[in-house]
Amino acid sequence: MPASATKSPRIAVLADSDTRWKWGALTARRIAPAAAGRLDGYLLRGRATPTPRQLAETGAAADSLREVTGAEFLRAMTEESYDILVLALVGGGVQAMLHGLRHAWGGGRRPVVVTGYVGVVYEKLADGLLLRHGADLVLANSAEDADRFRAVYEGVGADAGAVTEVALPFLGGAAYAGERATRTVTFAAQPSVPESRADRTYLLDRLIGHARRYPEREVLLKLRSKPGEHTTHIEELPYQKLVRGRELPANLRLVYGHMGEVLDRTDLLVTVSSTAALESLHRRIPTAVLTDLGVREALGNHHFLGSGCLTSWDRLDAGHRPEPDPGWLDRQGVAAGEGSYATAFDAARARIAALLDRSGVLLPLNPYYTAETAPGYLPGLLARHHLGPDGAPLPGTPATRAEPGPVRQIVRRAARGAYRHGVQRVAPVIRRMGEL
Repeated sequence: MPASATKSPRIAVLADSDTRWKWGALTARRIAPAAAGRLDGYLLRGRATPTPRQLAETGAAADSLREVTGAEFLRAMTEESYDILVLALVGGGVQAMLHGLRHAWGGGRRPVVVTGYVGVVYEKLADGLLLRHGADLVLANSAEDADRFRAVYEGVGADAGAVTEVALPFLGGAAYAGERATRTVTFAAQPSVPESRADRTYLLDRLIGHARRYPEREVLLKLRSKPGEHTTHIEELPYQKLVRGRELPANLRLVYGHMGEVLDRTDLLVTVSSTAALESLHRRIPTAVLTDLGVREALGNHHFLGSGCLTSWDRLDAGHRPEPDPGWLDRQGVAAGEGSYATAFDAARARIAALLDRSGVLLPLNPYYTAETAPGYLPGLLARHHLGPDGAPLPGTPATRAEPGPVRQIVRRAARGAYRHGVQRVAPVIRRMGEL
């Protein structure tokens, strides 16, 4: 039975990738209306299920963590009692779980359900938001996002009351104190931006050129994942592959690790559109968002229009340091110096506390997409998650399957490795052949 808001709430987080686990687990701790009690993590089995190394790098801990299928998770939610559930999934996964949970819980007691976005929302705004509709709280990471989210919901006649302004949960760290004796330039790579080999090679060439131009600087290529690992987006052409056989300057290094630790030694953060830019700006580190490949929705750098951070490698090579616009920073929830971050989650905590005070007697989940509003879309989406149109598991879904034995686990790991090999090696070759 859900606890009252004055007790330590028990929380569950369902995530489908390393970045979403980081967002979900850290968000869960911040939005709990009292000191959070037990936090149980569930990792949705799929192509991007994080490895132990990726999980350790997020810095987001849980009291328990296990890998599940969608059906196994739904069953767990009928067997376990939680106060708060955070769905840290891609939009289609959120929608499927909302319908599955609605069916599983019926009209009985249930936890407060929360969802949102990992970082910058630069594509599929309407699609992603409507797939998240139905949760008790849909978190917006800034005032700008909150306004956009409400406009989408109101535009289709859906209830926008769930939209709640917060901030990215992983902002923080020491404020930038000025350039160090040895200046460090960090390029934050992204798995799918840009996509083409030519564009990624161009960025790598410019980074190498900057390192050679300034041998007294330390130049870091910050990578998200190691070869064979997947994150939120598929990376067909990892930079590790592009640097093979190339002679790199002695002052250029490829690094992994927690982004906050890398930012601790960064004097200039360069990226195309990574959420790392917001982390950097929050700490007042000079931050450059590249325009070399254009300012385009496909790249996501259009999100930084008006920020004062848009610039090019040519200007950076010449010594330019962007100056962010204070008004833009405030609207994006990254005004660290104003002290507003400390209270950014107050509204969410208050709303959750009010819901918990109902002693768990909450209305059934009510997504905008139903068999009436989206009869040509919803059934297929649910079927991909092995759910019927009513949210019930489809016949034959292995909802009660025992924990797989050693042989099945080996086969599963091999299959996952084969999939990743196909994405990173075979698919690009086939694509190039098709262009001949």
